[in-house]
Amino acid sequence: MFSGAQISLYPMSDDFVGIILGAVKALDPYRENFRIETDDLSTLLVGPPEQLFPAMRDLFVHAANAGKHCVLAATVSRGCPGEPDDPICTPNSELGNQAPLADRIAAAKAAVASAPVTGLTVAAQFSLYPLGAAHHMDEIYGCIDFVKQSGVFDRSKNFCTKLRGDAGAVFAAMSEAFLRFGAPEGHVALDLKVSAHSPTPV
Repeated sequence: MFSGAQISLYPMSDDFVGIILGAVKALDPYRENFRIETDDLSTLLVGPPEQLFPAMRDLFVHAANAGKHCVLAATVSRGCPGEPDDPICTPNSELGNQAPLADRIAAAKAAVASAPVTGLTVAAQFSLYPLGAAHHMDEIYGCIDFVKQSGVFDRSKNFCTKLRGDAGAVFAAMSEAFLRFGAPEGHVALDLKVSAHSPTPV
C-alpha cells in the first residue's frame, strides 16, 4: 500500500516564513517513520496512514498558535493504484471495511472521544472519496453517520462536510473517516481544509 498527504500551510501573517519554518519542526517526531519532501507548492508526507493526521494536526496547531489566521489544505490518499507499494506505509492498525459498518462507526466515535485536547478551536471541511469500492455510497453514508455523531459535526455543505471543535477531535474525526471507510486495499482519497482564527463570522 502507498499512503501519504500533500499539505500546504497558509499563515496570514507578515512573518509567514518564520511561522511555516517553525511549524515544520513539529514534524520532527514523525521523521523516523515518514519520507518528507518539500517544494514551492506543498510538503509531501509518505508513511503509515494512521500517523498522517496526527502529524498534520501537530504541524497546524504549532502554526496556528502564533495567533494569526491560518489555513491548512491537504489531499490525503491511500492505496492509489498509480503509486508503488512502499514498506514505510505499512499500517500499524487494520483499515477499511473488514468489520461491519456499525462496528466501525462505534470505533471511530470512540477514537474521536479519546483524542488529545489541544486547546485550539478550528473549523474544517472535508470530502471523502472511497474509489473503486463496489458499495462506495454505503461507505460514504456510513462516514456521514459517524461524523454526525462525532461531537465535531457543524453542518453539511455542497460537496463537503464542515466540522468545528478542538483541533485534536477534528483531526481525529478526519483520520477516522480516512482509515475506517472504504475498501481495506482500495484507493481512498480525502480532500480537506482546516482554518483557525478566521476573521469571518461563523
